[in-house]
Amino acid sequence: MNRWLLHPLAKPVVWLLLGLPAASLVWAALYGGLGPNPAEALIRSLGDWTLRGLCLTLAITPLRQLTGWSGLARFRRNVGVATFVYATLHWSAYAWLDMEWALDALLKDIGKRPFILVGTAAWLALLPLAATSFNAAVRWMGGRAWRDLHKLTYVIGPVALLHFWWMRAGKNNLLEPAIYALVIGGLLAARRWRA
Repeated sequence: MNRWLLHPLAKPVVWLLLGLPAASLVWAALYGGLGPNPAEALIRSLGDWTLRGLCLTLAITPLRQLTGWSGLARFRRNVGVATFVYATLHWSAYAWLDMEWALDALLKDIGKRPFILVGTAAWLALLPLAATSFNAAVRWMGGRAWRDLHKLTYVIGPVALLHFWWMRAGKNNLLEPAIYALVIGGLLAARRWRA
């Protein structure tokens, strides 16, 4: 497995896999596959893929430590950048389809609904991680400062989970957030245990 993870074609394959959910959403949007409320379906689906991306990002190190597949570390940034893209699409779809880019309505909604405020905070916390996701940023910042900044991921996961939990609590649907809580909690505990 490690040999495949180190293969030159592995990264393009990973990028292709990371892009498949977005491609399937575009396909569904173009051909009426988003159901009776396409805006809500698109916003929710992009949020789901953001949370899955965060879980995958958090899983890479424990999985690498558990399996000995050191090649997994090569994909952490790819998964992180893809997660940021899904988060940006999620937030942008909300701002566009729900708020029509009306800044006053957007700010009022962020102030009125805690789950929107928390979700926006999680997205904003991803911005510096995405902005420093390239090798030159590591050299410019220095390895230690770069690693310290990117530890924000361990805060963003629970904050994004809180956003999802609050959103679903309003609909009395907490099964899926509970599953994500177990996954994220387990991944954070595994990191703490290994540290």
